Amino acid sequence: MSTKQINATFIKKQKERLETDKASLFAEIEKLRASDPFSDPDHASDNAAVDTDVREASGHDIVEAETKDMQKRLKDIDLALKKIVKGTYGICEKTNKPIPLARLELIPEARYVVEYEAKIKK
Repeated sequence: MSTKQINATFIKKQKERLETDKASLFAEIEKLRASDPFSDPDHASDNAAVDTDVREASGHDIVEAETKDMQKRLKDIDLALKKIVKGTYGICEKTNKPIPLARLELIPEARYVVEYEAKIKK
């Protein structure tokens, strides 16, 4: 099944959604980075109490983890947009089976059919 077999209106809607999601993720990453306690230029030179340092380190770790998850999703979105151009959107990368439209509506950057993804998540 190629992208051409999926309704052109569906592909257009998915592409628009992917592009919107991508822009939103970039904005959210910028917002997170701005809230990172380590982004404060005075952080390294202040003589904060130990409990403040621990809170800042914890806050930084949370920002890093959330940013990493968002960057992974950005990569998946970019892959999905490339697949739309190549005509392979909606095809599982490992099984070559069509990804159900309901799954693509829920997760437009889905790379695998549910059965395969369940195996790799174990």
